[in-house]
Amino acid sequence: MSRKTKENVLNILLSAGLLSERQVGDILSKEDMFRMRILKSREAKGAGVPSGTIRHSDISIIDIIESMHLPVNGNGQNITEDIIVKEIAKHFGLPYLKIDPLKLDSDVVTKIISKPYALRHELVPISVAGNTLVIATSNPFDREGIDRIKQSKGYDIEIVVSSRSDIMKIITEFYGFQLSITAAQDELSSQNDLGNLEQYVKLKSVQELGANDQHIINAVEYLLRYAYSQRASDIHIEPKREHCLVRFRIDGVLHTIHKMPKAVFPAFASRIKTLSRMDIAEKRRPQDGRIKTVQDGKEIELRVSTLPVAFGEKIVMRIFDPAILMQQVDELGMSQRELNIFRSLISAPYGLILVTGPTGSGKTTTLYSALKTLSTPDVNLTTIEDPVEMVYEEFNQISIQPQLGTTFASSLRTILRQDPDVIMVGEIRDYETATNAMQAALTGHLVMSTLHTNDAPSTVTRLIDLGIQPFLINSILSGVVAQRLIRKVCSHCAEMYPLSEDDCRMLGLSYDTAGKYEVPSGKGCPQCRGTGYLGRTGVFEAMEISEKIREAIEEKATPDMIKQISKKEGLRTLKEGAVEKLLKGITTVDEIIRVTGII
Repeated sequence: MSRKTKENVLNILLSAGLLSERQVGDILSKEDMFRMRILKSREAKGAGVPSGTIRHSDISIIDIIESMHLPVNGNGQNITEDIIVKEIAKHFGLPYLKIDPLKLDSDVVTKIISKPYALRHELVPISVAGNTLVIATSNPFDREGIDRIKQSKGYDIEIVVSSRSDIMKIITEFYGFQLSITAAQDELSSQNDLGNLEQYVKLKSVQELGANDQHIINAVEYLLRYAYSQRASDIHIEPKREHCLVRFRIDGVLHTIHKMPKAVFPAFASRIKTLSRMDIAEKRRPQDGRIKTVQDGKEIELRVSTLPVAFGEKIVMRIFDPAILMQQVDELGMSQRELNIFRSLISAPYGLILVTGPTGSGKTTTLYSALKTLSTPDVNLTTIEDPVEMVYEEFNQISIQPQLGTTFASSLRTILRQDPDVIMVGEIRDYETATNAMQAALTGHLVMSTLHTNDAPSTVTRLIDLGIQPFLINSILSGVVAQRLIRKVCSHCAEMYPLSEDDCRMLGLSYDTAGKYEVPSGKGCPQCRGTGYLGRTGVFEAMEISEKIREAIEEKATPDMIKQISKKEGLRTLKEGAVEKLLKGITTVDEIIRVTGII
């Protein structure tokens, strides 16, 4: 920012009462000191960025004010970049926009103006409707850049004000990915022209496409960084007839991110397969691999899976953040009763503990968190997984490879000769694995595994269906934990409202005309991308196998009968756990309906 712009910003904040005369004086006197601190901090965060790469001019007066952590009068919070930019927008009579990258069209962002122009004037095109172009700028003092776009492109310009950090992030991510894809398309398109029989085409080898194409390498790296910054848990890359779709799963919901040209996809897929040590020449069979990388100083693992579909190979990359996968057990979202039961189960010297739920319900996180709690120097802890979700040095982890004869059952038999204390079986899928897990628990080991059932009482029936005798289940099954992941309401935009009579009836609550039950609903804001939800937590159903339940199992009781006995002994169902989170203001009625299926 120029000196004139700096003075304008300070005057606007002074007039708005966000800064006092004394604070303005402090800012001007300490400006150079704080600028040096910010420079050193940014160079330290950018691993491998040479000193001096980030310039003094890259640090604006807004950055300096934010770094000083000045309080907002009577608000209990500090002045942030967004607060400053909102005030600047208000001063100019312009709308403020918190940019949501997931709602942008990459073609609009990248094809109307060049990247150098966007960087020079700190602006990005946001959307086009008819002949009206919406442009987000961080510097409404600079009208020259906007006026030139209007003259050269012929659009009617609508201006919104956004923070500089948001705009620079969009420029980096969108231009970086899109320009890499476009350059790759230009290089590769001639290789796919099968209609021109006389054209000489120099074909690259599969290895060259996968490993040596710099534009593809850049595009993959931009995509991964974008996924990390958006808190994505999965990346889906899906080839279609005319294009390739890129989607992110965020808080359990899929969002469309990009549409890649079909010509680029084979090279893009080859690069990902090379990184994950797959056979890049094999395109007819499913493959599994993994990538380990670093983001913001912490290690992140990606589990990669390919599957041949109608128009090519679909690729799904699941992102594993150790901070999420391995939590303290009291951070999983269990109630105090469930936590006490779970701690009691995992602290037992032997027995079988099962964690149940559908795919994507957080079973692996629960098991890994329990293993982390149990992992001490005096414990021999071994896992059998297909595949290993995340490599953790403290565990002895076995990856199933059926083509080599390494199955769940064969691995379990071998582990019993390895003097184990705790065994984790990734999933009980068949009679042989279930029998071996039972035998391991019978011989004095603590065995943990997962099973696909709808609730805890149904687990007994599922084991019987697999061929396990009721007396064997009674002898060794210690307890079952069923779970689901439920989205948390966004704390930034949550509003409370009283439950209606119909809602109370549906949730099993007694209706109170005085509006006893106040529950949240997110109206949508920039922080939650307009969804009303931000983050997820677990809902649990913990069932200990008591003497009465063992008697019921011996008599081949139905799941409903076992549930009734468990409820008399204090079992709280998944629905009741979800309702408790609703009444605590953690989630919403709609989310409970979506996850538990009640109507």
